[in-house]
Amino acid sequence: MKTILITGAGTGLGKELALAYAKKGHTIILTGRRETPLKEVQELIRQNGGHAEVYTLDLTKQESVQKTVDTITDAHSVSYLINNAGAGCFGPLSDLAIEDIDLAVQTNVLGTIYLTKALLPHLLEQTEPKIMNIISTAGQKGKINESVYVASKFAVRGFTESLQKELEGRVTVTATYMGGMDTPFWDETDHIKDKSRLKSPQQVADTIIKHDTQLEINV
Repeated sequence: MKTILITGAGTGLGKELALAYAKKGHTIILTGRRETPLKEVQELIRQNGGHAEVYTLDLTKQESVQKTVDTITDAHSVSYLINNAGAGCFGPLSDLAIEDIDLAVQTNVLGTIYLTKALLPHLLEQTEPKIMNIISTAGQKGKINESVYVASKFAVRGFTESLQKELEGRVTVTATYMGGMDTPFWDETDHIKDKSRLKSPQQVADTIIKHDTQLEINV
C-alpha cells in the first residue's frame, strides 16, 4: 500500500480520489488551503476504516510549500503525489480581474511546480514512486472565455510531458485530462449554463483509479 499526497483534497475530485484510494487501503495525506473540509474528509475516511492525515497547504507560496513538505516527509514516506488542486478563471480576457489571473497561474502552474519540486527528492527514495497531474481537457485545446485557464493547463501539460521524459525509469508520471465535471469551480461563475450534463467527481475519480497505471488518462 502507498502513502498518497493529494492536493485540493477537501472538495470535488480531490475528495473523491481520497475516499476511493483510502478504500483500497492506501494512507492518504489530505492537503488544501482550508482545514475544515479536509477534516471532514479525514473523518469520512476514518469512519470507513481508512487512515488519513491533514496538512494545510498554500500552493502559491514556495516557502510554505517547502516547509509543509518537510513536515510531511518527516512523518510519512510518500510515494504517490496527485497534483489535483486548481483555480478557475473564466470569461472574456478583457473582463478578467488581475487577482483572478494571478490566482489561476499561481495555483495551477507554480503550485504544481513548487510542490513537485519540493517532494521529488523524497519520491526518488521510494519504491515505485508516482506523480499524477490532473490537467483537464483545457490542456489540450483552446476554449472560448477560458484563455487564462487554458494557458495555465497547457503549461501543466508541458511540465508533465517533460517530467515523463526527465524522470523516465525512475518515477511514473501520469497526465490526466478530464473534462465535463461538476466541480466547485462552477459555483462562482455562470460559465457552465447546464451542469446536469456534467460527470460527477465520483464518476471521474472511479475512472482515474481504474486506469491509473497509464501514462495518459482521458476521462
